[in-house]
Amino acid sequence: MSSHVLYVPSTNLIGRDCLKQAGPYLKQLQFTKALLVTDKVLMSNGIVAKVVKLLEENDIGYILYDEVKPNPTVANCLNGLQVFRENNCDSIVSVGGGSPQDAAKAIGLLATNDGDLKSFEGVGKTIHKSVPIAAINTTAGTSSEYTINYVITDEERQVKMVMVDKNSLAAISINDPELMTAKPKDLTAATGMDALTHAIEAIVTPGAYKVTDAAALAAVEIIFEYLLPFAVQDGENIEAREQMVFAMFLAGVAFNNAGLGFVHAMAHQLGGVYDLPHGVCNAMLLPIVERENAQRDPSKFPRIAKAIGMKTEGKTAISCAEEVIEAIKQLSGIVGIPSNLSELGVTDVDVEKLARFALVDACAAGNPFQPTKEEVIAMYQEIL
Repeated sequence: MSSHVLYVPSTNLIGRDCLKQAGPYLKQLQFTKALLVTDKVLMSNGIVAKVVKLLEENDIGYILYDEVKPNPTVANCLNGLQVFRENNCDSIVSVGGGSPQDAAKAIGLLATNDGDLKSFEGVGKTIHKSVPIAAINTTAGTSSEYTINYVITDEERQVKMVMVDKNSLAAISINDPELMTAKPKDLTAATGMDALTHAIEAIVTPGAYKVTDAAALAAVEIIFEYLLPFAVQDGENIEAREQMVFAMFLAGVAFNNAGLGFVHAMAHQLGGVYDLPHGVCNAMLLPIVERENAQRDPSKFPRIAKAIGMKTEGKTAISCAEEVIEAIKQLSGIVGIPSNLSELGVTDVDVEKLARFALVDACAAGNPFQPTKEEVIAMYQEIL
């Protein structure tokens, strides 16, 4: 029997009002002066103020860095590192969705390792653990707050660099659904579809095993039950927000330890070249890539179909796969995901470059089959 390593932060707070319980944990981790990494939106909507209150009540000093972009760049991270060093910070508190979380990981590793950020691209490229990070999540989608993956845009090459590094793991993750109410419908939809992509890619990847399958299938079930009727249509529905937190957490456990595939490999390039929302790109590519995966090996799709709530008795694996793919398309359409990339400004001119970069993306190796460049080009063109 093969062995597996399960990567998660040592402490994970999850559920309503769990932010209020975080103070003693931060003190135990010896947070004394933290770099508070976030963005302008979260500064303006009152979320950061709640975190600041927590820090002040627990006598933890902080220095604010709120310059993180939606797709964080190398420059973003280097500027954050400069603020960290100039103010003698000893820890990081990251507040936000995937972008602040990814930027915080990069800053944390740059603070403890030699070399520039571009040298961290790939798998396990650093030597030392990051400075302690308290990752406070505000969206139900990326799972960046407790995974070993982070993605930073290299603006010079127009490439999203994918880093997979256990040294980036946060010391504590905090998922409080109270921080996620009143999020815009489009953000809720995109991050929810991101979580669904994590779950499905983690199921079909060759790196999947019983633990990751159990987590991913549970995530699929929750997302199909709660994303549309509750989380998207009624952002104030705290029960739906909490359920989506659970789904995101489960999907994150799955892909963090099983791997991802060509949906992410292709989506990363759209983000790098066009600066597009990651969850939207995943949602558009998911049915296309999974159709290609299913045509080669549909064996895992009946279990996904059952998780969605479909009847599978008497059906072939390929027919189950077709129904799953159609259900994904329908869910994407209903929650408002665009139907083609041209709506987002993508042109045929860049498709060859997108395909070339996707083939060497760190997530590509986790796909059940390795497509040719021509096959990747065809998948992009199908949704132009």
